[in-house]
Amino acid sequence: MHLFKQRAVKNVAEISALIPVIDYGPYFAGEPGALEALVEQVRHACENVGFLYALNHGVPEAVIDRAFAASRRFHAMPLEQKLALRLNENNIGYMAMNASVQGASTVHQATKPNQNESFFVSHDRGADHPDVLTGLPLRGRNQWPDDMPGLRDDMMAYFGALGAMCDRMLPPFAVALGMPADHFAQFFANEGHANLRFLHYPPQEDMSENTFGAAPHTDNSFMTALARTEVPGLAVRLQSGEWFAPPLIPGTFLINLGNIMRRWSNDRFLSTPHGVINESGTDRYSIAYFHSPDPASTIACLPSCVSADNPPRYPPAVYRDLVLEFYRKNYFHQKGHQSEAAKLIAAE
Repeated sequence: MHLFKQRAVKNVAEISALIPVIDYGPYFAGEPGALEALVEQVRHACENVGFLYALNHGVPEAVIDRAFAASRRFHAMPLEQKLALRLNENNIGYMAMNASVQGASTVHQATKPNQNESFFVSHDRGADHPDVLTGLPLRGRNQWPDDMPGLRDDMMAYFGALGAMCDRMLPPFAVALGMPADHFAQFFANEGHANLRFLHYPPQEDMSENTFGAAPHTDNSFMTALARTEVPGLAVRLQSGEWFAPPLIPGTFLINLGNIMRRWSNDRFLSTPHGVINESGTDRYSIAYFHSPDPASTIACLPSCVSADNPPRYPPAVYRDLVLEFYRKNYFHQKGHQSEAAKLIAAE
């Protein structure tokens, strides 16, 4: 069970040697030469770790605090009220405990469901939105509880702030891969596929083997921005194979790359395994924002990342197909879905 072993660190310098702490302040302020300096740090983090801490990210602490307060309010609701907002085919709504498994994971054989409950929101589309009217996959409407004033506003304020921050982070990634600074922007211009996941990990009562709050996996996003409270539980698998529990650094987001970035970069950038065990004895909350391209985008290995000696390792693919396959493997609510791991669970 105790796959994650925390490596002791004493200060930010020691943390940064394992997961770089990168100051985005000068770049966001438009200081001369800031992009070039930032690119070197981003390239190192992406090629060697797959995670980084983003300092001076520009999102007000009040917006973050209100989002965590909203998450606690939501998860404190009676279960039957949350189940009325059950996760739908667009992966929007409430996912109960034992309703997901890391079936898409290539880094761990999950045999038990994840011990967390989650509330997913995306772009807050109206009933008359063209994609809603046509039933376009991954373009549905958010589901909101009744009689919870302010919850929607606080969650969507956070969603908007994180989306703007991640969009501002796109140019350094592009330049670090040898592409023009504006290369990735075109893929996010038409409502990129964004999901905000409000996670609640109750104290784990089952500490048996292969039981996790979230089993080891890689994200399917382009990038993920994670906000955490002081309760530990997250662990990241370093390139050495060692599992490291990244400490909370106030004023930062923990950023990691996902499988789409790895695919685009032809494996040059890492999509690093991570997972959660909540053995703290108390409730743990985190908020994961997944920033990904428009589902209609074709993901093909970048020309700067291929050569005669390094041909593309992935064929071009439409992002919508990739993410729907990921959902089918991980979430039990998807129509017709029963992964191998889910069959094992059902047989127990």
